[in-house]
Amino acid sequence: MSNPLVQAFFVGRAAAEVLNERFEGAFTDALSELGKLDAELKEHMRSFSSEVMQRAERSAEAAGASGTYTTSAPGQSSSEPIDLQAMIDELRAEIALLRTELQRYRSGSV
Repeated sequence: MSNPLVQAFFVGRAAAEVLNERFEGAFTDALSELGKLDAELKEHMRSFSSEVMQRAERSAEAAGASGTYTTSAPGQSSSEPIDLQAMIDELRAEIALLRTELQRYRSGSV
């Protein structure tokens, strides 16, 4: 390589290849660490929620309550799934009806 222009070309090309390989390695390592972090966070959240539920069940048992937490409306069996939005809408309608009746009572037009 007697020509400095050709030598500069090959040096630049080699430098670009080395930088590209190092960038790929760093990027791959960063994605790997991000994946590990995500998995660890999910595991911590699962373990946290499990511990919270265990403590809540122990506290309920110590207080003499049922250890199983279910979401059911009054008059429904716990095996039937409930529609929370429908229940909220029904409660809002009942509140509106009670407010109307209360206003009618207060105004003396019962």
